[in-house]
Amino acid sequence: MPTVATVEGDDPLDRAVWRLRSRGCWDDAAALLEPHAVRHAPSALRRAALLVERCVFTTTGWAEAEDALRGAEALAGDDDERGGAACERGHLAYAATVLGVRDRADEARSALGRAAALLAPTAAGRPLLDFRRGLMAEHVADSPDAARAAYRRAHAGATAHGDHLLLSFTWRHLAGLALRDGELAEARHGFAESLRIREELGFLIGTAPALAALADAAPEGDAARLRAEAARLFRLMGGVPTWLADHLSTPVTAT
Repeated sequence: MPTVATVEGDDPLDRAVWRLRSRGCWDDAAALLEPHAVRHAPSALRRAALLVERCVFTTTGWAEAEDALRGAEALAGDDDERGGAACERGHLAYAATVLGVRDRADEARSALGRAAALLAPTAAGRPLLDFRRGLMAEHVADSPDAARAAYRRAHAGATAHGDHLLLSFTWRHLAGLALRDGELAEARHGFAESLRIREELGFLIGTAPALAALADAAPEGDAARLRAEAARLFRLMGGVPTWLADHLSTPVTAT
């Protein structure tokens, strides 16, 4: 499965993993997959992706994510699996860099480049890779034009693959670039679409950031209401994502 996926299928395990993940219970979701991850490469990659996502939202659990990634890399048996593992390694290194844990930008570039060489243009994991290369371009290389092109490729790919959760990310980051350029109407539309998708999917852990982002492009009265709702959800989720704390009273568009 793509490591940022839409609501998962009809299998009871898939549904249980999604419910836990969407509420920020990454450890519990990963525990459900652990028995399968010992020998099954897709399950190992899926488990690693959950633990990488936990790092992104909580800035904790780096060692566990590294261990899970090594297991997924060892089990990978074809280019799609190896490319997916490289994409996750690149994202973990990117997160460590932008969250100020440790500068791993060179490792992130190398891993994402390796993923690009392994994943075919039509591979299911390619839109996610394009999105993450956009993150690198925007937040590490400070190249908004390159980021916009990568986000647009990711957006088109997510649309083609029906990956609605990834669309919520591409809408949001394209909107952030529009806001940076002073295109308020375009930014407001993109942020609103991102929020709508997350609410429809029940991606609770990602709803507070979406509300806060929309507040940046909203009129003053609406902005205060949206930011207050974001703060309420942030407290409800136990202060996760941790990086949102510093931004609830100021514009948040970049994470």
